[in-house]
Amino acid sequence: MRIGIVCPYSFDAPGGVQFHVRDLAEELIQRGHTVSVLAPAEDSTPVPDYVVSTGKTVAIPYNGSVARLNFGPVVGGRVRRWLEQGDFDLLHVHEPMIPSLSMLALWVADGPVVATFHTSMERSRALQAISPVVVPMLEKISGRIAVSEEARRTLVEHLGGDAVVVPNGVFADRFAAARPAPAWTGTDERPTVAFLGRLDEPRKGLAVLAAAVEPVLAEVPGTRFLVAGRGEAAEEREALARFGDAVTFLGGISDAEKASLFASVDAYVAPQTGGESFGIVLVEAMSAGALVVASDIPAFQAVLDGGRLGRLFRRGDATSLARNLVDVLSDRAATLPMRERAAAAVRRYDWSTVTSQVLAVYDMVLSTAHARVREDPRSRTMFGRLRAATQAVTGGGERPWA
Repeated sequence: MRIGIVCPYSFDAPGGVQFHVRDLAEELIQRGHTVSVLAPAEDSTPVPDYVVSTGKTVAIPYNGSVARLNFGPVVGGRVRRWLEQGDFDLLHVHEPMIPSLSMLALWVADGPVVATFHTSMERSRALQAISPVVVPMLEKISGRIAVSEEARRTLVEHLGGDAVVVPNGVFADRFAAARPAPAWTGTDERPTVAFLGRLDEPRKGLAVLAAAVEPVLAEVPGTRFLVAGRGEAAEEREALARFGDAVTFLGGISDAEKASLFASVDAYVAPQTGGESFGIVLVEAMSAGALVVASDIPAFQAVLDGGRLGRLFRRGDATSLARNLVDVLSDRAATLPMRERAAAAVRRYDWSTVTSQVLAVYDMVLSTAHARVREDPRSRTMFGRLRAATQAVTGGGERPWA
């Protein structure tokens, strides 16, 4: 199959959507499909051979973060040429609700289209403003995927329609096989706690972790906090400097270093305050054997199965975070059953399973290539058929979109 995938966000500053697109493309190629990915990237940024760059981007505030996008007539011409040259059997666009490459590709596409929705948000004036333009265009989409129930809720509430839920994927075996790094490995006297995220993005919750450091050290004095990620976060750095070598800033780390970090530490903290639709980093940490301590936002509650697979604390509450960390670090042996449950549960997110679910959606869309959700009566049952197809991939067991 010839598959065109459109990533709206720049490969210059990788994030969850970019990683999702990259990993899906590589798994599809591994299975024998021909894949081309269209994405923004600076000319100096190295990209995989299967990526076609549309050039530099503009930073735009979006959903508590900064999205790096490109848009406009020149970029539109590049999108059109890519589609014409690719002659794809199917087009897969990601995040088509924002002005981006995905929206441009959807405007000019005339074949089978699948769209994946990643975003979770409570309300958005921007989406409300552009919905009169976007909603008619979305009717060109034959199959909609949401990466979580939170992403599906956002889609339904803001734009209507429905989507089958197929989660984000992770190469679980790569994380399970990661070797601990001696410099990051905790001991009985000096347990280690990791944080990973964009430091200058408030919703990632570094300030919440910073406020929890002192009470944790009061109860477990040898604890070391390893903070990984890009960004300045001058205020948080200044606040944490007084703890000396109890806090270490690692800067940006590679994929291999990330896996090693998760395999090394006693706990991984995810203190995000909102804006998360899934939580792939939680799955990665669990795959490597780390115990996850996460805020109780809906997306993280879903990944941690309500607290069965990790510890949950009240969102934005540093005292609640500190109390959970002290419990975990004071009796690390007691966390073993939870970590074992988590390591087994994350297999459902392995790309071997997730890609099969995506392919089931592709097959259904191709079999009804000219059906439209609101135009063809036969499509009234399309989402039921998509759900049945993806459930069949998992052997009829737990629903992949639950």
